[in-house]
Amino acid sequence: MNEKIKQDFPIEWEDDHFVTRREFFKFMTLASGGLAVGTAALAAYAKLPKDERVFEAAMICKVDDVKIGSALAFSYPRPNDLCLLVRKQDGNFAGYARRCTHLSCPVEYEVRNERELLYCPCHNGAFSVEDGSVVQGPPPHPLPQIKLEIRGNEVWALGIIKEKHS
Repeated sequence: MNEKIKQDFPIEWEDDHFVTRREFFKFMTLASGGLAVGTAALAAYAKLPKDERVFEAAMICKVDDVKIGSALAFSYPRPNDLCLLVRKQDGNFAGYARRCTHLSCPVEYEVRNERELLYCPCHNGAFSVEDGSVVQGPPPHPLPQIKLEIRGNEVWALGIIKEKHS
């Protein structure tokens, strides 16, 4: 039986596991070239202009519903997207996504030492109410800002302003 197998499969098994230096370097060159092409393709894709998502306008509340120096939680653009509408000390409105960019804990509006902040209690992170930028703590990115518009006596959400990565 062994003789029959050797006739059907005339392979020297010791030589089967042997890889020449030339074959090894050919494989490594092809693998490295494939990785380089893949990396270049991903870098080129990242530089392509992205289409801005279009969101439907949604009324958040009446202007008088939010007192100066307070905040109102709302959902936009979908029911499970938590946001926070802040009426700053100067009377102007600002809106931000309510999930911290660190671990998605909900942020709260606070005034500390006469400074307005969006504070994340989970890991002591804080964001500026002016532009959503990180003021302290571990959050890696600013909060996405909600584009707002005052229409008569109503506050409307018009879209989401994402941060610009350079």
